[in-house]
Amino acid sequence: MNIILTTLNAKFIHTNLALRCLKAYAEPDYSPLLVEYTIKDPTFNIVADLYQKKPNIVGFSCYIWNIEETIKVIKTLKAIDPSIQIILGGPEVSYDTNVWLRQVKEIDYIIVGEGEHAFKELLNFLHGKQTLNDVPGVAYVKDDKFMLNPLPVKLDLRDSPSPFRFTEDLPNLSKRVVYIETSRGCPFSCQFCLSSIEVGVRYFNRDKVKEDIRFLMANGAKTIKFVDRTFNISRSYAMEMFQFLIDEHLPGVVFQFEITADIMRPEVIQFLNDNAPAGLFRFEIGVQSTNDLTNELVKRRQNFEKLQRTVTMVKSGGKIDQHLDLIAGLPEEDYQSFRNTFNEVFDMRPEELQLGFLKLLRGTGLRVEAEKYGYVYVDQAPYEIFSNNVLTFDDILRIKQVEDVLEKYWNAHRMDNTLEYLFAHIFETPFDFFQQFGTFWEERNWSKIGHQLEDLYTRLFSFLEGLENISLPTIQSVMKLDYLSKQKFQPRKPWWKNDIDKEEQSSIYKQLAENPSIAGDEFVAFGLNERELYKQTFITPISICVDAYKDGIIKEKEGYLLTTFGRGETPHFSMIELKQPSNAVH
Repeated sequence: MNIILTTLNAKFIHTNLALRCLKAYAEPDYSPLLVEYTIKDPTFNIVADLYQKKPNIVGFSCYIWNIEETIKVIKTLKAIDPSIQIILGGPEVSYDTNVWLRQVKEIDYIIVGEGEHAFKELLNFLHGKQTLNDVPGVAYVKDDKFMLNPLPVKLDLRDSPSPFRFTEDLPNLSKRVVYIETSRGCPFSCQFCLSSIEVGVRYFNRDKVKEDIRFLMANGAKTIKFVDRTFNISRSYAMEMFQFLIDEHLPGVVFQFEITADIMRPEVIQFLNDNAPAGLFRFEIGVQSTNDLTNELVKRRQNFEKLQRTVTMVKSGGKIDQHLDLIAGLPEEDYQSFRNTFNEVFDMRPEELQLGFLKLLRGTGLRVEAEKYGYVYVDQAPYEIFSNNVLTFDDILRIKQVEDVLEKYWNAHRMDNTLEYLFAHIFETPFDFFQQFGTFWEERNWSKIGHQLEDLYTRLFSFLEGLENISLPTIQSVMKLDYLSKQKFQPRKPWWKNDIDKEEQSSIYKQLAENPSIAGDEFVAFGLNERELYKQTFITPISICVDAYKDGIIKEKEGYLLTTFGRGETPHFSMIELKQPSNAVH
């Protein structure tokens, strides 16, 4: 029989670890073909590609982000060839299995939970080697009756075969994110998360994991993401793996982890700050909420003071980027409480702050208690809430406006100094800036169009022009410095309107050529001739002191900003204090 294992990934760069685990466990008795698509691929194209491979069995890995598109593929494929056996697995179909089988009659079998052993046993049945009753963890409908066989004993992960040695994967390792797991299970009981359902944590063989990592790096993998729910639950294990990765990493490789920040010991952080090369590690930390009652209701144990200590200490080391997550819509967290959560977490200035919205996943405790908290949602993936007893749909829409500009402006780090100035001098809190700007953004339908870097600057400035009690020359000067700091070469068309005419510019260049010291000693050391001045520098009026700006101080002062390119990794800024010619245009 021809067997295909497939899924619809969110993006091409993603890979599906589950399919590879199933294939590794099925071999050598069976040799499933791995085929991955994305949710953006047209249904017809996916079905046509699968059909042309002439499968007898197709297994789909199902998640909230792909289930709706997957069902379309299944129905179309089954309509074309009813003889194909359709098998589903994954977290999205491991709960309410009876509902799935009744609603989508094209599904022949669903494998519930951990699937490696059950999938191979199901293949044995489909090849006539055993009875269906002997296949553990499989659900199906027989004579219009829902059947679910007893779940298998949990795998001994220490004996699991490697899912990373398939030759067909090797050509794309450098282009995609490689997911790896060193453990399964989670010690916590967060009621919004499926990981809370499995009790206990099981580990893979450490030596095998290390060999897999060596193999992946040797074959070009650049981004390796650990999918362990809490990588640092065992301090000794985490320390051993950190040391191994520091010792044996290859240049250009990045490792990403999900960690629980409030249980990370200071000595572990100090070890990383002292020994980890910059950029080697990246931490993802789920904060979700700082509301104590909310965390209690969702059974989330979290010491925010210790979490702050960890995030702050890691940030001070300057070696590891941190991605922090929040969830809007948790029980008893209203708009003002979420505003407080956002500001408390943002005060730590994570490199990325991900703002998500509660999804009532099948199988989770919060979904069971949805009525208790007045949740309104549609029973269709991704099951995102619309409101609850303390958060209206209007509140949700407003927070989504925050999400949009947060991603474009803070997480992309296009103008950090500008934002810090606004937080410190114009807005009461960072959340208030993102909320007001996000509303302004949405009212102009900018969320529906694309944006170049220059667009982001002009749109922010147009928002600021409408505010009271703000010095536009000062903020424009900070924005100019942010913008120019991101340029590698002299910009042909900066985001602001031309504020210096050719005669004025020529006058300044003439004085620079005659007396470069007017731009400071560092500029003199560049030794630029007149031709190089015109090619490698950029002049614009400015209203703040550049030297003070370099020290993090905004001090009003009129002059000219001289930006010199190609003399370092970032442009060099100088300030020229000149009297403007009488015919200067501004």
